[in-house]
Amino acid sequence: MTIDGQAGTTAAATSVPWAQIRRRHLLFEDEAVLALNKPAGISVMGERHDTDLVRLAAAEGEELFPVHRIDKVTSGLILFARELRHHGDLTRQFQRRTVDKTYLLLTRTRGLPLTGTIDLPLSVGRKNRVRVAADRAAIETTTDSPAAPASVDGGDPDMTAGRWSVPAEAVFGHVRVYPSVTTFKRLWEGGDFTLLAATPVSGRRHQIRVHLAWIGHPIEGDPLFERTVTGRTHLHSWRLAFDSAGADSDERLRLEAAPGADFWALVGDLLPPRFSADLPQTLAWPSPLQSSPASSSPASSSPASSSRRPGRRRPA
Repeated sequence: MTIDGQAGTTAAATSVPWAQIRRRHLLFEDEAVLALNKPAGISVMGERHDTDLVRLAAAEGEELFPVHRIDKVTSGLILFARELRHHGDLTRQFQRRTVDKTYLLLTRTRGLPLTGTIDLPLSVGRKNRVRVAADRAAIETTTDSPAAPASVDGGDPDMTAGRWSVPAEAVFGHVRVYPSVTTFKRLWEGGDFTLLAATPVSGRRHQIRVHLAWIGHPIEGDPLFERTVTGRTHLHSWRLAFDSAGADSDERLRLEAAPGADFWALVGDLLPPRFSADLPQTLAWPSPLQSSPASSSPASSSPASSSRRPGRRRPA
């Protein structure tokens, strides 16, 4: 099943009633899961000095259990289990990396290849800041020609794939190290900007943000790497595909959250006509190992289409 949804914009959501946030940003719900298209600027949970979505919902009588997290500055898709009995099934899918995740991001840079793999281990440094677990000078970059169709993004026509990594001997030995891989596809270049679709294969805290910054292409408006930020962080949780946790469903759900106008504001005059509207058709959904052939096709233009998973059994 594919669900498409329109986004809101950056909001001072802490002053907005939960019922209004739910109604405006709801993408999908069934007996097991609630999916919102979160605006940038509000936390999912754990906010000390302000409120967050979990506390807002609880204050109005709705208990929600976050299945994963996205940063406060990030907009887009966030999943909640509606009951605790569904939480374990959903979180295990993230832990086992069977969930397909795609983010959209803008950098104020050019020169990235059509596709890329950032294979840089992460660690936690001073003041709990996430960083690459090696010196920046140790990062090695390689390029080659991928088996991919011709570039249609208006950027560099050279068909190059890039890979960023560090040799094993350069990885820090005095801290705990977390292997981390991010892949990306360049969707568009124009003016001083580049639009990427990025997948955090390993799903570490701040992974996409740190990886892009350490290869010289920080996400536009990221307060982790910009001293003065006047607008929003241009990182958006765009797509999630996961197995339904509903008791009577064998579907793989594919949810898509359209970025709001605030995400496109910096590049609106540079984009081709209808670019944002046509974006879902330019990038096919990944094909899960246990999905039917129908689930590997690009997102349908209809609000919902079914993709049934063969071989999955529910406990009696």
